[in-house]
Amino acid sequence: MFIAYVVVAILLALLLLGSGYAKLTRNKRIVDGLTGIGVPLGLFPFLAACEIAGAAGLLIGVWYAPLGIVAGIGVVLYFVGAVGTHLRKSDLKGMPNALVMLILAAAALALGSAAL
Repeated sequence: MFIAYVVVAILLALLLLGSGYAKLTRNKRIVDGLTGIGVPLGLFPFLAACEIAGAAGLLIGVWYAPLGIVAGIGVVLYFVGAVGTHLRKSDLKGMPNALVMLILAAAALALGSAAL
């Protein structure tokens, strides 16, 4: 279980860092997609910080499991909100990315909890 957690945590952390970077640099595709569903530009730094903190927590969780579990809970909640926002705005085009991230976050949380 531990090896599976490490693999999923590293993959998810890399995806979170990429997503956070895209928000901080105001990548046109990300800006168009998120502002199109009503996310204000002023919220982008906060969202990026949440993703970067989640990535750090997941990676530190490899050595200190309780932090990995807490980070996993935070990332799951973040992406539940993201999927909910896409659903609320009927944005089926943007939802698959958030849904894949939610599934990976749930897997990291489950694997991290089982590895305790």
